Amino acid sequence: MTNVAEKMSMDELLSAFSVCAVANISDNLDRAVGARGIRAFHNGGTMVGRALTVKAAPGDNTYIYKALEILSPGDVIVVDGAGYDDRALIGDIMANIAESRGAAGMVLDGAIRDVDDIAIRSFPVFARSVIHLGPYKGGVGRVNVPISIGGMPVNPGDIVVGDADGVVAFNPDIAAELLQATRAQKAKEAEILTSIANGTYAGASYSQ
Repeated sequence: MTNVAEKMSMDELLSAFSVCAVANISDNLDRAVGARGIRAFHNGGTMVGRALTVKAAPGDNTYIYKALEILSPGDVIVVDGAGYDDRALIGDIMANIAESRGAAGMVLDGAIRDVDDIAIRSFPVFARSVIHLGPYKGGVGRVNVPISIGGMPVNPGDIVVGDADGVVAFNPDIAAELLQATRAQKAKEAEILTSIANGTYAGASYSQ
């Protein structure tokens, strides 16, 4: 069925998802898609972009630097660091490099450092944990390959959305349909909140 969302360009879709809550997107992915244990460390705001994936050796940021060399504006650098948290994969310098080159954000299944500096900036950085110990160098890895972060598969070019609730990723092929469903849920929840406020809420016909 043809609809307005299906006619949207990728840039328009990304812009539309930038005002969608991750929780609502996740609900419309059967409540089954999401990165467990990954949280925001930056100063608020929603992240949305295309996945530039990195498979990194645990605690080693060599291939994150390689990703920085090839990223395009609007990419989200998504790093499978195997959840290793004994070494920080990035700090404020790498976050600044990524932002200066047009990245839409960074998501790391691993640790970061310099969190005070990251926390006062709006550039999106999501990670599993914090440690002051710096990264290893010279390890093996790959860029632009299928990965997994927090149990969530991520493929190169997937749309990645993150907010204070966490991170979700999905194939662009389903983006138009997912956007419609997410918008419909947001509208329904707004109706419920209005009915609660004015005392006409009739019961749990819709539940989170």
